[in-house]
Amino acid sequence: MLDVELVRAVEPCDPVAVTVDAAVVLDPDSRAWLAALRSDGPGHDQGVADLYALLHRAARHEAQRRRGSLPVPAADDLDDLARQAAGDAVIVVLRKLDTYRGASRFTTWAYKFVVFEVSAALRRESWRGRTATMDDAGWEKLADHAPSTPEARVEIRELIDAIERSVAADLTPRQRDIFAAVVVHEVPIDVLADRLDSTRGAIYKVLHDARRKLRSSLEAKGWTPWADEGEA
Repeated sequence: MLDVELVRAVEPCDPVAVTVDAAVVLDPDSRAWLAALRSDGPGHDQGVADLYALLHRAARHEAQRRRGSLPVPAADDLDDLARQAAGDAVIVVLRKLDTYRGASRFTTWAYKFVVFEVSAALRRESWRGRTATMDDAGWEKLADHAPSTPEARVEIRELIDAIERSVAADLTPRQRDIFAAVVVHEVPIDVLADRLDSTRGAIYKVLHDARRKLRSSLEAKGWTPWADEGEA
């Protein structure tokens, strides 16, 4: 069950901070949710309990729907996974309550957070016990597509070799590990952050810096690598 005292550490939120677009008329159910979660005392606690119950049901449904993607031992622990995902989602909803603008029903808006938490938990479970190292095969995944001619195969092989050399020579050990894990071995960001006792934002920052270093190094050698995410 969700720890109400932990929720109280971040809520109730300031009623003034929760704003809805002026042109939107909230449905009665959404207004009731906001009133409960914005209140203080027993009303707030009951609203949190109701929200947890709602999201717990949604988490169980989502986890059951996707259980086929998990190994058998992890699939047997879906109830625990759903409880944890629901609790985490409640805390996120309360922290982000001031971003709700009424474009959809409150429950629809809240569901997306628990679906995200379930997805993250399932990714962690699917990677439990798995490892990815720089020695593993997989650099060929950096190619956008399979080369169709012998010349293209040679060029892509040379580019991959250049990337490997640049990774070894130009990146710090942490940048090398994160680049290999995320780009080469496709370890999910949240899984890697959990393993490294870090955050998604910190992992993204290291990955961004590594990509910029590699791009500069490869351009200096005459290659035209990928553009950084978010850049033209």
